[in-house]
Amino acid sequence: MEEFWTLALWALKVWLYLIVGLIMVPAMFGFSLGISETYMTILVNTLEWATLKIQKVYAEDRALKASSSNGLIQRDDGSMEKEFEELRCSRLKQPVGGDFTLSDSFYFTRRGIESIVEDEVTQRFSSEELVLWNLLTRTNNDFQFISLRLTLVYSLGIVVRYCILAPLRITLACIGLTWLVIGTSAVGFLPNWRMKFWLSEWVHVMCYRICARGLSATIRYHNRENKPQKGGICVANHTSPIDIVILCNDGCYAMVGQIHGGLMGVLQRAMVRSCPHVWFERAEMKDRHLVTKRLKDHVNDKTKLPILIFPEGTCVNNTSVMMFKKGSFEIGATIYPVAIKYDPKFGDAFWNSSKYSMVSYLLRMMTSWALVCNVWYLPAMHQQEGEDAVQFANRVKSVIAHQGGLVDLQWDGGLKRAKVKESFKEEQQKQYSSMVVGDDSSSSD
Repeated sequence: MEEFWTLALWALKVWLYLIVGLIMVPAMFGFSLGISETYMTILVNTLEWATLKIQKVYAEDRALKASSSNGLIQRDDGSMEKEFEELRCSRLKQPVGGDFTLSDSFYFTRRGIESIVEDEVTQRFSSEELVLWNLLTRTNNDFQFISLRLTLVYSLGIVVRYCILAPLRITLACIGLTWLVIGTSAVGFLPNWRMKFWLSEWVHVMCYRICARGLSATIRYHNRENKPQKGGICVANHTSPIDIVILCNDGCYAMVGQIHGGLMGVLQRAMVRSCPHVWFERAEMKDRHLVTKRLKDHVNDKTKLPILIFPEGTCVNNTSVMMFKKGSFEIGATIYPVAIKYDPKFGDAFWNSSKYSMVSYLLRMMTSWALVCNVWYLPAMHQQEGEDAVQFANRVKSVIAHQGGLVDLQWDGGLKRAKVKESFKEEQQKQYSSMVVGDDSSSSD
């Protein structure tokens, strides 16, 4: 029995030495030994082979299983007035001041059926559908047996992902978070000199890089000359909590959020000792004026790190960008837009918080093939003269959506858990009412 424990201890030491020497040390100093690149090359070749195999067997079937992003329904971008005009064009006598006609009900019936068949809001809160299989069981398509070789490769992939990659990634995540707590707590005891701020940024970035290596993250940063600067606000589209790891892997940011308990609370308290993150109590988060004031005080201090904010307020499934909350655009600070786009072929990065807890989501990510994404730093943007906060937010959102190849939606991400506001229904009712009643005062003569 003693020999068994001696062998187990020796294996554990070798395991930790390999992790520290081959992964952690290179991650701390921002270079690679080529292990990740070799793994990604083998993975890409394997997935390409599997794709060709599937295409060969299901050549005719492939066209029928098109991605849901192509759309089931072709909608016209015309206004309500235009569509009603087309419906009423067959009438012999056109109304002068506007009136009701039975054919108007066809418009509402058609739009209602379209919303039921293909709701462009709720489908953004489900995993992005893939056209072809990526050798993961997490796909909405029901793939059947294709060939013995493909089944063997899939089985081997399960062994690799759950028996090799998962233990390695969990170990790295634990080490990275532990170092983050210890490192930021230690730096917090130093006096507020320039050395403290430099060490704080280095500790944050180092720990995030270790966590990124723990997810086999391959990140391509574009236009680094546009990186957010101190005294500004970085806004990005939101797909996953891992967005923070992706961005902080290339630089340090001040976080904004609600104070939590448990493990998250331990991390928050440790991080704020060395870096001026902006944490709020639950009651304070409801006070918009207090939040705005604290954010203004932060960005007015040009020595503090740029604030990282996800204005959507919820995670969206890597296909779209939903409405930005106007709060961060009312401050008057320089806005640095960032677009993040994940490659779903290697793993589904979207966090469906209504379906999976944080722990189960992270376990799913740690048993995926890899995390591959592109990050675009866009030129700084400022609020224009005569432009209100909502218009400014929409302009920034459109720029991010265009760069990331995402669909620009006007809907509020709060619809993920809440019903449509009554004001939206009333707006449609008022619009139709004005058409029925008519605005032509001459009709009363």
